[in-house]
Amino acid sequence: MKMESLQKNITPLRMNYLSVILFCLLSSVSIAGNIVLEGNYQGKNLYVRNPFAGSGVGFCTFEVTVNGSVTTDEWNSSAFEVDLSVHNLDIGDRVVVVVKHKDDCGVGPKVLNPEVLNPRSTFEVQSIGISNDGVLNWSTTGETGVLTYVIEQYRWNKWVYVGEVEGKGISKSPNSYSFKVTPHSGENKFRVKQVDYTGVPNYSKPVTYNSGGNAIAFNPKKVEDYIDFTSETMFEVYDIHGNIVKKGYSNKIDATNLSKGLYYLNFDNQTSEFMKKR
Repeated sequence: MKMESLQKNITPLRMNYLSVILFCLLSSVSIAGNIVLEGNYQGKNLYVRNPFAGSGVGFCTFEVTVNGSVTTDEWNSSAFEVDLSVHNLDIGDRVVVVVKHKDDCGVGPKVLNPEVLNPRSTFEVQSIGISNDGVLNWSTTGETGVLTYVIEQYRWNKWVYVGEVEGKGISKSPNSYSFKVTPHSGENKFRVKQVDYTGVPNYSKPVTYNSGGNAIAFNPKKVEDYIDFTSETMFEVYDIHGNIVKKGYSNKIDATNLSKGLYYLNFDNQTSEFMKKR
């Protein structure tokens, strides 16, 4: 009887002991968090504000890695610098920084200048031109991050978006790009641009090209249903309030759903107007 009683008393003790072990294991799994920053090396370092750990002993951050390698930065302080210059990086190289921290320190560490890893538009055009078959070609140097090139065409007294090409983002050799454009009649003007996180566009110089095509005309000027062009063209239709109501590329415009009144028409390299009769 004594042996049975002893076994009954030991079993709850074992259960309690296992519960304590399980609790400790679960607690150890959830003590850490990561701040992950990805971008391109721009020649500048990161600065981190580092609060105390929740226990009041030591600081929140316990490790920092750059591209998988543990840094030697002095992160055991209230603020520290992640020195990227010691990692054999070239301008424009891909960078992944991980700040590992404890979860019991309130708001956790904060990277004060994450924008220094954002790609900047630093390209310089080495050559730009248009081939006889209407292909815009350009080559660049000095790229320090992947950004989109936007192709624009000057028509109707403004620069008009015509397409995009993804940048390569490397600067070790000239990068070559091409884009098939749709010229209007007469002299054409094209350029490329990039816009980085600053919001300030970086433009190439414009390049001109004479298509030699005939000017496009349209009819009728008083419309019931359709406007017909003498050839396919890019077009925009505005109402009298300046709102764009139709745009596209075609040899005709369906005007059946337009309200009666005056409209302004951009097409080819011209501007005009028409009246919707009813």
